[in-house]
Amino acid sequence: MLEDIRIVDMTSVIFGPYSTQILADCGAEVIKVESPRGDFFRGAGKPVNTKGMGACHMTLNRGKRAITLDLRDEDDAAVMRDLMETADVFIHNVRKAGIERIGFGYDDVKAIKPDIVYVHCTGFGSGGPYEPLQCYDDVVQAASGLTSLMPMADGDPKPRYVPSAIVDKVAGLHGAYATMAGIIHKLRTGEGQFIEVPMFEAFTGFLLEEHLFGATFDPPQESILYKRQIAPDRQPSPTKDGHMSIVPYVDENWQKTFEIMGDPDFLGRAGLATPVDRFRNQDKMNARIDELAPARTNAEWTRLFNQANIPCMAARDINTIMEDPHLKATGFFKRKEHPSEGGYFEMQPPVRFSARPDPEIGPAPRIDEHGEEIREELAMRKAAE
Repeated sequence: MLEDIRIVDMTSVIFGPYSTQILADCGAEVIKVESPRGDFFRGAGKPVNTKGMGACHMTLNRGKRAITLDLRDEDDAAVMRDLMETADVFIHNVRKAGIERIGFGYDDVKAIKPDIVYVHCTGFGSGGPYEPLQCYDDVVQAASGLTSLMPMADGDPKPRYVPSAIVDKVAGLHGAYATMAGIIHKLRTGEGQFIEVPMFEAFTGFLLEEHLFGATFDPPQESILYKRQIAPDRQPSPTKDGHMSIVPYVDENWQKTFEIMGDPDFLGRAGLATPVDRFRNQDKMNARIDELAPARTNAEWTRLFNQANIPCMAARDINTIMEDPHLKATGFFKRKEHPSEGGYFEMQPPVRFSARPDPEIGPAPRIDEHGEEIREELAMRKAAE
């Protein structure tokens, strides 16, 4: 896969580390460069034994090597320049003015390594008024309009964040594929390049894939927003012992759904006999499902809907996700022993490659864990020149 590709990673928190973890999962050598204080996100979660080894660091930095460098110190900056000579990729999330001030802007690094794939993980794309601004996940949730969707769905007028760092992770996926595309281009042509991955644009595009809707056309044909996604009735249905997601979705499944639920005449009785009627009145169908669902348990509905090949799943409490039988069967949560932190669970990469069927991925590194050996490797390389 990406073996023999060296990535110098000067990112922090979630966006960049998520990108580089995907690349490490694919076999790249990722060297995490941190200031002497370490990545801020090392402190997210109570460590077992070692300061800076919190839970979020463990889940975002597996398989990486770590070195601390103070790039304001000339000796450490020289080590960084030596490291750049060996790199295929340099990825960072420092704002443009800051990275240029310490001597590692694109032109600086290109002068050291002409074929470098230089990836800038930034808040906002260049050329706009937001370009120089600092940015975090919540900022983009607000700026993109995401925080306005829940009020539309439930009637509570207060804008709200989604309880997940969704912007960081979406942007991180863009960062990973953009880096891979840059690597492929370099392998085909020998050319490096500058790649910009802005959070705001990445997430706004993600959000509007369905929600741009009628505003796609000029002039607009309908209003913005895919209304099915913000409908107040788009919720898991209450059952005898919990809640379920029951999603007939394709047209032929609606009649089967009401037959299974004991009201086979509902669509005709409610004036929903045609696909157009059903599309325009999905709220009526959802409301009837909610009325019928309490008659059975989650397990009973699951058996009946699975037999009819209608998608459904019980609404799970996230506290029980590690007990999911499918994830257990696929080995998604793998228990390992960390050299300093003891037992821990590692989520396995969701993408499986037949050419790399069972990759052995190392643990997340301690602060500067590999600093001495990386410095020695660079010194030996210089001595051999």
